Amino acid sequence: MKYLIVGLGNIGEEYQNTRHNIGFNILDALAKASNIVFKDGRYGATANMSLKGRQLILLKPSTYMNLSGNAVRYWMQQEKIPLENVLIVVDDLSLPFGALRLKPKGSAAGHNGLKHIAATLGTENYARLRFGIGNDFPKGAQIDFVLGHFTEENMKTMDERVNMACEIIKSFCLAGISITMNQFNKK
Repeated sequence: MKYLIVGLGNIGEEYQNTRHNIGFNILDALAKASNIVFKDGRYGATANMSLKGRQLILLKPSTYMNLSGNAVRYWMQQEKIPLENVLIVVDDLSLPFGALRLKPKGSAAGHNGLKHIAATLGTENYARLRFGIGNDFPKGAQIDFVLGHFTEENMKTMDERVNMACEIIKSFCLAGISITMNQFNKK
């Protein structure tokens, strides 16, 4: 069985380790823990991971956030991965820092990456793992906030939250979305 795990983010040094790139950071942690490396390819960097008989294709799109759907569609078609085996890992302003929520579908909630994926795939019925980045910014400063770096306070628990996100991804592939939501969304 194949799965496409997509971490959303923006390429380029100026975006490294920003709140908006938490999807990239989570996939980097998953790859590092599995001793696999990303290689640049069409529409993004990919790494292939084996997990108890399942094949996970980790994807960090190179399309920039607002065109993420192009990379998702290409790799779904290239690897013949059905929509129910796709998981998008994304930052979320509406959740407090470090909160993790797995959902089987939903609206883009103003997230341009999710909007483009929904528009490109023609549906919002794809799984997403939302990583809370909080919303502690003054009115009108949302862009600076999401493209800014995590606080020192956030960094104290970052490794633990990222590791939990990796466990959720593995559970999604091994146990399915319902069991994984029941197990992890409460925490």
